[in-house]
Amino acid sequence: MTSLDAGTLASFSREVSTPSYDRGRVRTGIVHLGVGGFHRSHQAMYLDRLMEAGQALDWGICGVGVLPVDRAMADAMAAQDCLYTLVTKHPDGSSRARVIGSMTEYLFAPDDPEAVVAKMADPSTRIVSLTVTEGGYNTSAVTGRFDEEDPAVVSDLRSRTALRTSFGLVTEALARRRERGIAPFTVVSCDNMPGNGEVARLSFGAFAGLRDPRLGDWVEREVPFPNSMVDRITPVTTDADRAELAERFGVVDRWPVVCEPWTQWVLEDSFADGRPPLEDAGVQLVEDVAPYELMKLRLLNAGHQVVSQLARLAGLEYVHEAAADPVFRRLLTTYLDEEATPTLRPVPGIDLGGYKHEVVARFASPAVRDTLDRIRTNSSDRMPQFLLPVLRRNLATGGPIRCAVATVAGWARAAEGTDDAGRPVELVDVRAEALMSRARSADPLAFVADRDLFGDLIDDDRFTTAYRSALESLRTRGARATVEALF
Repeated sequence: MTSLDAGTLASFSREVSTPSYDRGRVRTGIVHLGVGGFHRSHQAMYLDRLMEAGQALDWGICGVGVLPVDRAMADAMAAQDCLYTLVTKHPDGSSRARVIGSMTEYLFAPDDPEAVVAKMADPSTRIVSLTVTEGGYNTSAVTGRFDEEDPAVVSDLRSRTALRTSFGLVTEALARRRERGIAPFTVVSCDNMPGNGEVARLSFGAFAGLRDPRLGDWVEREVPFPNSMVDRITPVTTDADRAELAERFGVVDRWPVVCEPWTQWVLEDSFADGRPPLEDAGVQLVEDVAPYELMKLRLLNAGHQVVSQLARLAGLEYVHEAAADPVFRRLLTTYLDEEATPTLRPVPGIDLGGYKHEVVARFASPAVRDTLDRIRTNSSDRMPQFLLPVLRRNLATGGPIRCAVATVAGWARAAEGTDDAGRPVELVDVRAEALMSRARSADPLAFVADRDLFGDLIDDDRFTTAYRSALESLRTRGARATVEALF
């Protein structure tokens, strides 16, 4: 077994695909904030694919860790010369390993925010991309307004040196480019949100305007924020994944990435200073991302919430277990067909029936071993973006709501802290304390009375009646019996 770094690439077996391009010739053109598993299985993979074809060598990626918890990634990237192994696991049990070489450097902002700002302010940086999670844009899920009172935001507005947020770092770099007469870079959000580019525009524009109204106007006028839709199931890397990579392929990698074969990236073709030929790597460049985006968010992402909240209560651990279970599979397919699909616009070039079949098949693949707890993490960021819009639309039109309401009730029931057998259920969420307090209240509507999350749903009698019934059933009969009774 061999530890991965630039000096050991030639020593790996032929089973491991490695970059054939000269990484010494790759120059940074993209700075990416929030380097996690998804970015490395998705955007970085597309750039690596182009480089392997002899293209985009001036579009290397400089990764940036913004949060203190990113230090572990910084250490791993430093030890491995920014190389890592992408392991694609197929439903038939086969795996493919590819060492990705498109990341050229990694900067850790808490140690040296100036280095990050200087990198983005350099004319060679033409794109700044983001995977900072749905909650990383500091906006209300209900009103969409930027929270200017957030302590980290307040701190960054006061200081241009000890910057702590993506807003502070990006805005300072844009301000320097404006002052120096350098064209702005394009900001590309790759997070799972409706209108992610517009959300990014609102957030970064709001911060820039708070710092300097003229800068805010310039950002609004000159900086492109294209919308995008991204898709690839990428579970959290485990020690078992590391051990399997070492045993099966002979690669010792501190932080490999495991993913499914499916990958999709739909991107608005709106850039300030050029872009890589992403279409040559399989990216769909379109004028309007919205139909693709709604399809993915309301089918795949909301579908994840539907199976995870309720199957977890029934004691299941993995997504593929839930998708193979007849009860929860029917819950998923009923939600997809009867509740989500009627809320969608036609999607150019997409057969929705085939897409939904593919979603269920992807969930049911045992190879990736995605956990229900992973996709339940930070549901307070995810549910308002994925599932609640479907629920609201069906309430407005008189459409069916039983699966969505049961899912919300399942979320509340899980926030009480135990599953149906009394085993602990951990709630990993930025709002965990408040969610658990409301879930344990004597008032059965306390959980959904949080208007910051649920808006005016509490005022809808059809919703509250169905929610009360679902929550009572979950508490007295359990998730499996509750779901069975829906049909």
